[in-house]
Amino acid sequence: MAQSLSKVYIHLIFHIKTTSPAIRTEDINRLHSYIGQIVNTTGSVDIRVGGVEDHVHVLFLLSREMSLSNIIEEIKRNSSRWIKSLAPYYRTFAWQGGYAAFSVSQSIINKTLQYIDRQREHHKKCSFADEYKAFLKLYNVKYDERYVFSD
Repeated sequence: MAQSLSKVYIHLIFHIKTTSPAIRTEDINRLHSYIGQIVNTTGSVDIRVGGVEDHVHVLFLLSREMSLSNIIEEIKRNSSRWIKSLAPYYRTFAWQGGYAAFSVSQSIINKTLQYIDRQREHHKKCSFADEYKAFLKLYNVKYDERYVFSD
């Protein structure tokens, strides 16, 4: 084959540190837009960024040139730096060190988009911890309960 082609959808989830200030409602959309821009600068293609005051969901097409861990490092490092520049309120803002990244089948992209779009309603009924554990169970990811939610 003379050409390298891929189409790998990734659903990324990450959370703020427990000591971090929550993302203010008035800043959420700007943060999500900024994260989408960061995704695009990595050679990946952002499809949707959403979430609530304490965590973010990102659906994107994975770059062929950059590793997933490097993309996530870029997203978290740059978005953290950017949000700190918004106001003194965010002086101690930080993301947790970990993340979850899952492959998404083309057949459930629309379902994933709806899920990300409905985060506010979803979290009226379900905590982040329960949501996160449900993803880990769905994808059969083994994890250590002692560390899954630690900073």
